[in-house]
Amino acid sequence: MNTDSGLPAADVLPAPRVLKRRWMPSLIWLVPAVAVVIGLSLVVDAWVTAGPRVTISFQTAQGLEVGKTLVKHRSVTIGHVTAISLSADGNRVRVSAELLKSARSLLTSDAQFWVVRPRVGIGWASGLDTLLSGSYIAVEAGDASTKRTEFVGVENPPPLTHGVLGRSVLLHAADIGSLALGAPVYFRHFEVGHVIDRKIDAGGNGAGVVLFIDAPYDVLVTRATRFWNAGGIDLSLRADGFKLRTQSLASVLAGGVAFDGAPNAQDVGPIASGAEFTLFDDQEAAMAPPTGDPRYVRMRFEQSLRGLSVGAPVEFVGVTIGQVFAVDLDYDQEHKIFPVIVTARIYPRRMGRAYLVLEQNGTATNEEKTARLVEQLVARGLRAQPRTGNLLTGQLYIALDFIPGARPVRFAANAQTLEIPTVPGGTEELQQKLAAVVAKIDRLPINEIGRQLHADLVDFDQMLGDFRTQTLPAGTASMQSLRTTLDRVNETLADDASWRERVDQTLDEARRSLQSLRSLTDYLDRHPEAVLRGRHPSQPSAGERSTPVASGPQ
Repeated sequence: MNTDSGLPAADVLPAPRVLKRRWMPSLIWLVPAVAVVIGLSLVVDAWVTAGPRVTISFQTAQGLEVGKTLVKHRSVTIGHVTAISLSADGNRVRVSAELLKSARSLLTSDAQFWVVRPRVGIGWASGLDTLLSGSYIAVEAGDASTKRTEFVGVENPPPLTHGVLGRSVLLHAADIGSLALGAPVYFRHFEVGHVIDRKIDAGGNGAGVVLFIDAPYDVLVTRATRFWNAGGIDLSLRADGFKLRTQSLASVLAGGVAFDGAPNAQDVGPIASGAEFTLFDDQEAAMAPPTGDPRYVRMRFEQSLRGLSVGAPVEFVGVTIGQVFAVDLDYDQEHKIFPVIVTARIYPRRMGRAYLVLEQNGTATNEEKTARLVEQLVARGLRAQPRTGNLLTGQLYIALDFIPGARPVRFAANAQTLEIPTVPGGTEELQQKLAAVVAKIDRLPINEIGRQLHADLVDFDQMLGDFRTQTLPAGTASMQSLRTTLDRVNETLADDASWRERVDQTLDEARRSLQSLRSLTDYLDRHPEAVLRGRHPSQPSAGERSTPVASGPQ
């Protein structure tokens, strides 16, 4: 205690004590700490859940926007577009997109990407929902096991058959006509599928059409099924008349395919998806029996074949076995004429059992068998003849028929191209007959007949003159006399004639006489003895009538 200050002891201040307190963090630092934790969790979550990045190459970026355009699989969003840039050569557009982790399984090496935008065609439309929502990129996974992240997008939507119930078939044809993508497929006028793809065969010799038949109608397709082009309006004018066929208005505009089972087919077993068939031009060709390999024959006609066109039927005794393939004009140097050469494509197998019997004959080739068959038929009188198939249009067809009394001809059975002998057609025969009739008429003595006819006409004119000057006046007088006689008869038969009164009186007297005779007869019938004895005085006479006397009171 300091006493030098002169202060009392009670006023001396105590020495201060320094107290040490523990440091506590401020609550203000809690906010950035939480933000850091949340940020780290988001980074970790983004890293864990991050999906693959893909790059897709398109021809154009029409309808695509960064951050807005979505990537969808079967209408489910699986990503979005993050960048759009040009390729190094500037000919294509590279679109980068981030996908969800769950979409990694879709990135197979054969996956397909395309832009869904409004597309309208004849008889079909797609992507109309994007008119309001905007275009998006669609993806469809394939069946490959390998993965990749860079793709080349397709410009048209591919056929979507993955996971859809049904089966696809491939049709081959030389020309598919007006068939378009999405064209309907019909079974007996019921729509059961559609066209999903078209392509040209390797080498450009034909085309292929891929159909998808929806379940449960896919079981209708068997090994005996026949497909034909049912698009447009099938209007044909041939020797056998008009034919008009169509399936629906949609098939008229966009084309269509129809199918049905072949009649009398033996093999009707099921098929696998992707089976191949032939696409026929029409139903008639599809349902025709198996034709086998065709054979070409020639026919030489020395007459006009106006009305015969390519495709006209060739008939054998009324059955169509082929059609006209070509009509050419030839020149005969020896006779200075221009014959017509008709080349026909026939199917010998359509001749039925006649060909089947020859088919069993030895080991000869089909050409040799056909030549041998035709040789036998020609020897029996087989000839080719143009005939009128339609009187309205004048269309002709070729008939292979047996002509009675046909002259024998030489036939080269070993020739490479068979030439069937011909006879004039029905019209040509008619013209020849008319020419013969005209020739006979021309040989008649027309002048002599005319002179005799003129003399007969002069005599007839004189006879008519005599009739007018002599016979006709006499007849007129006779008619007047007859009319006078009839007038007199009419007057005689009039009601007020005097002879009618005399006739009436005579009839009255005859009537009374008959009454007296009847009374006499009645009297003799009652008194036959009066013939011998005479009439008794007490008996009434024959002309009297017995009147009973009524008895009265006396």
